Amino acid sequence: MRTAPLRVNLRRQLVLQLEKLGVEDRALPGRNDGFSSLLFGGKEFAHFHDDNELDLRLTQGIISREGLVHPSGSRVHPNRSRNSQWIEVRFTKAADLERIVHLVKLAIMQI
Repeated sequence: MRTAPLRVNLRRQLVLQLEKLGVEDRALPGRNDGFSSLLFGGKEFAHFHDDNELDLRLTQGIISREGLVHPSGSRVHPNRSRNSQWIEVRFTKAADLERIVHLVKLAIMQI
């Protein structure tokens, strides 16, 4: 299946871009499901659910201003409150990465 390697490659590209901002991608020992935490200054602000979904902590104001909405069909957080400061962001193509880097920059400014 061609999409799985592409998604892994996109995640790898995203992590490389985020590392340039000082973000650390930290896998949890014993997990092989694609989950890993993103940290800035030692503090978690996001985590990967898998190779094409990032769960990102932002303010409600940023979520609204950026026009972000909780994705339909969420398998990890299907009942997340609309008032949550966490938002799932999916990426399936290279063009999505620029937007996610922008959102990560907003997130780390809040730390």
